[in-house]
Amino acid sequence: MADWLRMSAGDLGRGIDKGEIDPVALAEAYLDAAEAHEFGDRIYARLTRDRALAEAEAAAKRAQAGQRVGPLDGVPVSWKDLFDTAGIATEAGSALLKDRVPSEDAKVVKSATFQGLVSLGKTHMSELAFSGLGLNPITQTPPNVNDPALAPGGSSSGAATSVAFGLAAAGIGSDTGGSVRVPSAWNDLVGLKTTHGRLSLHGVVPLAAKFDTVGPLCRTVEDAALILAALEGGRAADLEGASLGGLRLLVLENAIAESRDAPVAAFETALSKLSAYGAQIDRRKIPVLEEAQGLSAVLYTTEAYGTWRDLIEADPDAMFAQIRERFRAGGEVAGADYVAAWRRLDAIRAEVRAEVASYDAIVLPTTPNMPPDAKRLMEDEAYYVSENLMTLRNTRYGNLLDGAALTLPTGTPGAGIMFVGKVMGEERLLRLGVAAEKVLGGR
Repeated sequence: MADWLRMSAGDLGRGIDKGEIDPVALAEAYLDAAEAHEFGDRIYARLTRDRALAEAEAAAKRAQAGQRVGPLDGVPVSWKDLFDTAGIATEAGSALLKDRVPSEDAKVVKSATFQGLVSLGKTHMSELAFSGLGLNPITQTPPNVNDPALAPGGSSSGAATSVAFGLAAAGIGSDTGGSVRVPSAWNDLVGLKTTHGRLSLHGVVPLAAKFDTVGPLCRTVEDAALILAALEGGRAADLEGASLGGLRLLVLENAIAESRDAPVAAFETALSKLSAYGAQIDRRKIPVLEEAQGLSAVLYTTEAYGTWRDLIEADPDAMFAQIRERFRAGGEVAGADYVAAWRRLDAIRAEVRAEVASYDAIVLPTTPNMPPDAKRLMEDEAYYVSENLMTLRNTRYGNLLDGAALTLPTGTPGAGIMFVGKVMGEERLLRLGVAAEKVLGGR
C-alpha cells in the first residue's frame, strides 16, 4: 500500500480500473499519511477527509459496476487554497480572507469532481499568490523536498510539496507569473501552465485576472495531460508515439544571460540529451522580450492592487509586509500608462509569435536561480526582493507571451527545463514533453 503514495496518477487510475486498488483504501492511505507526516501541517492548510471519503466511496461503487467516468476516477489530488470549495474555507493564504467559506465549488473543481477525482484538501500558498518564493509567515511555509531549509517555490508551494512528499497523487495550482512552474522545478516535478482562458477562472480567487491560469503539478507528463482533461471535462492528449526527431527548439539566449551557473549547467546537460535524440536546437536572443519584461511591473502590480486595494488598506497590518508592499507598487501607476503597456504587450506578442512560428517550442531554464535559503529570505529584505524578482524572470516569459508552458526535471535537484509552446498548444507541448521526459528521466 505504501507504494501507492509514490505512483503516478495515471498508474493509480489503471490500478483502480483493474480492480487492484480500492479508491477508499487509497484515499485513506493519503489522508493518514498527510496527518502523520512531520510536514503535513506545513503543506495542507486543511484536509477534507469527509469529502474525500465520500468521493472515494462513490468512485469505488462505479469501479465495481464497470462505470468509471474517467481514467482518474478515484485518484486523490490536492487543491491550492484559492480554488473555491463549497462549505470549506478558501483563504488564499491570507488573514484578509480568514474564515471565507464559499457556497459552491469553483468550476474546475466541479469538472474534476465529475471526472471522479478525489479532493484530499487545500494546500498552503504564498499570500494572495503574489510571490514566486513560497514563503508565508501568515499561515505556513511548506518545506522544499530536497532540503527543508530552502524555499519551496511559489505561489503553489503546498500544491507542489503535497506531490513531492507523497501526500497527493497530483496537485492543482494557479500560474500568473510562474506559480505552477517554479515550485514544480524546485521540487523536481512536472508543471503545466495553460494558455490564459483555456481553463475557467470562475470560483478562483484572483491575483491578476488577465494573466491568471490554472494548471497541474504532477509526477509525469502523462499525469499533466490527464489532469488537464479532467479540469476541462475533455479528452486527454494522445501521447503515443511521441518523438524528439525533427522537433525544432529555440533556446532563448536572453534567459541564459540572466541565469546563474548551476541552473544553466543543468539546462545545457539536458539540451545535450535532447539533441542526441534528434531535436534540432537553435539559439537566439529576442531583444523585444526585454521590453516586455519591463512592462510587467506595470501590468501585474496595477491589476493586482486594483483588485485587492480596498481589502488591503482596510487592514494592512494583517499582511506579510513584503507582499503588501509589492501590491502597493501598483497604486503608483497612472491609468493611461497601464493601458499603453497592454497595447504594447499585445504588439510584442504578435511580433514574437511570428518570429518563432517555425519552432515547436522556446526552451530555457525554468528558473534562473536555485532555491534560496528560507531563513535568509525572511531576515534580509533586499535579498527577498531581489530573489523573488529573479525567481520569476524566466517563467514570466511564458505568461507575457501567453503560450502554454511546461517544466520538466533535468535530473539535477531543484533545476528544471521549460518549454514554451503556442497559444492553445497544450496537446503539442505535452507530446513534446513526454518525448523529452523519456530522455531526461524524472525524480
